[in-house]
Amino acid sequence: MHHDNLQNWQHTHAFGQDQKKPGELRAIIVIAITATMMVVEITAGIIFGSMALLADGLHMASHAAALTINAFAYIYARRYAHDPKYSFGTGKVNALGGFTGAVLLAIFALMMAWESVERIAYPVEIAFNQAIFVAVLGLIVNGASVFILGHHHDHDSHHDHAHDGHEDHDQGHHHHHDHNLRAAYLHVLADALTSLLAIFALLAAKYFGLVWMDPLMGVVGALLVARWSLGLLRTTSAVLLDEQGPEHIQKKIKQCVENDDNRVADLHLWSVGPNIYSAIISMVAHNPQPPNHYKQLIPSNLGLVHVTVEVHECVQSDSDHQAAIYAA
Repeated sequence: MHHDNLQNWQHTHAFGQDQKKPGELRAIIVIAITATMMVVEITAGIIFGSMALLADGLHMASHAAALTINAFAYIYARRYAHDPKYSFGTGKVNALGGFTGAVLLAIFALMMAWESVERIAYPVEIAFNQAIFVAVLGLIVNGASVFILGHHHDHDSHHDHAHDGHEDHDQGHHHHHDHNLRAAYLHVLADALTSLLAIFALLAAKYFGLVWMDPLMGVVGALLVARWSLGLLRTTSAVLLDEQGPEHIQKKIKQCVENDDNRVADLHLWSVGPNIYSAIISMVAHNPQPPNHYKQLIPSNLGLVHVTVEVHECVQSDSDHQAAIYAA
């Protein structure tokens, strides 16, 4: 066979990962905002000798570092989308960025809880006016960041091309599968929540003398952040460990390819990127058809970008034949 003819059966494994994602620019904008706020707070904290300002500035610094990892994941996935050393492209870099962000969120939650418990045991004098001003400023900045990332209202979708030329038209329904964007979103949401709880606690302490409210709200915030982190760790680790793909897609594949003559003997379905899946389908049939016949039965809107079909002929053994005679 001439080498040029092979190109008809070959395809790229980029699967749309070489396209710029909407989350990439948003993450970079939020990093710039967070970093600016961080510098302002740390500088003001040192000049005015305010521990509240300094602590919030360092907290911002840790989140700026986490967001930088999320931005790096987008850029790395795009840059190496066509690198042949990645068997199924760089789609899983997205889940890896989300997983890393979730681990950092868990660490921040532990730090928040530790610091809060320490404050309950050893209360410090709070400069209320400065601290409230910082908390309000932090809430405004973090609120703007949450709005920019706008994760839950993100209807920007991209079309990933399957190797048979079909497009996945189901992207808009699964935008929440951008684990990297979700990690960045949860980081800024955690910051906004911390600022909100701090305002509530500081006002209660200033006007009602409830000084213990400040560290208590720190514990509440830490528990909420830990819960977000665990949820994100669960979903991203499922992708990284090639957990079997969504059950509704598995059922749809079986419904489309099975009939009275053939059955799916084995099905592997796993995520190779946000909303895109690879599948290996093992068919058993009395009258086997070419693999391409079964591929064409699968709808193009399931997000399947790399499908391998193997077909086995079902041959009745003598014992099966005898059993059929007796049963008759």
